[in-house]
Amino acid sequence: MEDTRTPTQQAAEDVFFGQVVMIWARWFIILAGAIVIFWSASSTAALSLGILPVVALMAINFYLHGRYLMEQPANRHLIGLASALDLVIISLIVLIGALGKAGLQSPFFVFYYPVILGFALVFRPKFTVGYALATMVVYVFACAINGMSFDPTQADLKVLVLRLITLATMTGLGTYYWRILRSRRRAAQGLDPGVVPGLRPSMLSR
Repeated sequence: MEDTRTPTQQAAEDVFFGQVVMIWARWFIILAGAIVIFWSASSTAALSLGILPVVALMAINFYLHGRYLMEQPANRHLIGLASALDLVIISLIVLIGALGKAGLQSPFFVFYYPVILGFALVFRPKFTVGYALATMVVYVFACAINGMSFDPTQADLKVLVLRLITLATMTGLGTYYWRILRSRRRAAQGLDPGVVPGLRPSMLSR
């Protein structure tokens, strides 16, 4: 059967089905961050400083998850804003430093991966590529500010390049999976190509 949905409807379906992945990816980041901070903090001051970004992410996710459970899922603009805040908070953790490590030495750069993957499952590839490039630029800046050596003979540059390559790979995998999911949704619609089970028309306009 011919697909009669408009690009706007298809984009709304991507947001509806993909945002739950972003929500759970953010919960993963919150849980992992809390465990690392509680395990490694050497003082009450370090614990208080380190837990603030986690609390901020938790507040964002409570709001988005609550809307989703109440069948009032966020639209793409709100999800885009939340994703931008994710990037800002994680980058601040890497830039300023948590647990005494900042820049290239910060282990919290791994939080970029689930954020990029979740973003890729919601938005079109051109937006995902832009988001991934912004992430890479901000990460390189955070490393440079914290005294990373860009000497090709030093190990720092090799580590940075390797991490950028893996971030690009995650972007490609997310985009590829986005295409697979959209194709499966199209193939699974046997009645009306413009109707998706569980997705009411009112949800598309929110």
